[in-house]
Amino acid sequence: MHIPDGFLNHGVSVVSASAALTAVGFALRQARQGFLEKAPVFKARFATFPPSGNADAQGWQYHVSKWGQQKMWRMAGVGSLIFAAQMVNFPIAGGTSGHLLGGVLAALILGPYEALLIISAVLLVQALAFGDGGIMALGANVVNMGLVGTLGGYGCFILLRNILKRYKFGLWTSAWGAAWLSVVVAAACASAELALSGTAPFMRVFSAMLEYHMVIGLGEAVITVVILRALARRNFPLAMFSGKHSKF
Repeated sequence: MHIPDGFLNHGVSVVSASAALTAVGFALRQARQGFLEKAPVFKARFATFPPSGNADAQGWQYHVSKWGQQKMWRMAGVGSLIFAAQMVNFPIAGGTSGHLLGGVLAALILGPYEALLIISAVLLVQALAFGDGGIMALGANVVNMGLVGTLGGYGCFILLRNILKRYKFGLWTSAWGAAWLSVVVAAACASAELALSGTAPFMRVFSAMLEYHMVIGLGEAVITVVILRALARRNFPLAMFSGKHSKF
């Protein structure tokens, strides 16, 4: 659902870019806390006159933790997978394209904030290097596929998980439902942006987008659950099991 340049007016572009920057900045702050750890550093005091107390002063320095280093490699691997999946797309009426998103998959593997950063980076590279999605429309694409499709999709997963937690396959059903909803809702948001820009009547682009993306969402849901279950069988650390972001 990459929106190219020329399909959004300046007002929608500016508002969506502001929302995207705010969301990415917030995600960076949240993700940074998990990557860094605080370690003591002892520094000698020089040129102290008159001498005062201990000659050594203790300070603190932040560096990437071992867990953070491991997660960087996981983010790189998941980002490569999503990049390849999103490059396979086909045109839809109203100036957009249809393809898999991968936002919920990334969020359930790594966490919602790390997933938003990955999706944003993928969209940036696609826009700059491959012309897939416009530069002026980058903010809208990040809002649709990152903010709505990833953070919103993860929120849907949390909600569904709490509703279906009593059922045997409630966890996987929640992942399936969240992946499908993320695609459909992101498509609806893209339709609204195009309609607000005067590119096409809302019902025309809305019906075209949802007709395709409801089917695409089914494929996304199946792929998401299959990959997650395969990783779970191999005891791969998944954010969906950690509970770290359960209050998201």
